[in-house]
Amino acid sequence: MHIHRLGACSWLLAASLFLAANVITGLAWRDPPFSWATNNISDLGNVTCGRWDTSRPREVCSPWHLAMNSAMTATGVLLALGVLLTWSALGRGVATRTAQLVTLAGAGGYILAGAYPADVNENNHFLAALLIFVLANVGMLVASLARRSSVLGSMREVSLALGLIGLAGTTLFLAQVDLGFGVGGMERIAVFPLLIWTVTVAVRLTR
Repeated sequence: MHIHRLGACSWLLAASLFLAANVITGLAWRDPPFSWATNNISDLGNVTCGRWDTSRPREVCSPWHLAMNSAMTATGVLLALGVLLTWSALGRGVATRTAQLVTLAGAGGYILAGAYPADVNENNHFLAALLIFVLANVGMLVASLARRSSVLGSMREVSLALGLIGLAGTTLFLAQVDLGFGVGGMERIAVFPLLIWTVTVAVRLTR
């Protein structure tokens, strides 16, 4: 198997793992039940039970927080491996290299978030969130400028659309504007575009 195919597999596994962790860890909640509309992703990783977040108070109790934080860290490692192993396969040029480096930083955000749950070290967790919310989405916008002849250049429109959706979701989430999706739902609109993008790139590479 070519090394770039291993990178593509890493990206596919990262997206699957993160989604599965969100669903399974959320199902373990009992009192209160977990809500994708109300609760943040970070709530799944909180290590203690109690009332959380003065700006948007909610009861948080995640029995399987260790599984979520481990999955978050593993997701970051797999995303980073995907970037490194597909490095030469995605093309050349300033836009491609910048997009890869920024995406690598976004992957680091997942590792940092898993290592420092929000109720353990809020400052480090917030830094992790910024890497994911801002840099990962900016990376897709930069990827939309890649040379047409490259893999990334062949999916400029997809990169642009997902980057804009992610940044719009980030802006609205930070402003606590939910547009009917709930603040937790808006956070997912900010986070999931990167995973959709990496899956899309991975599928192109495996062809």
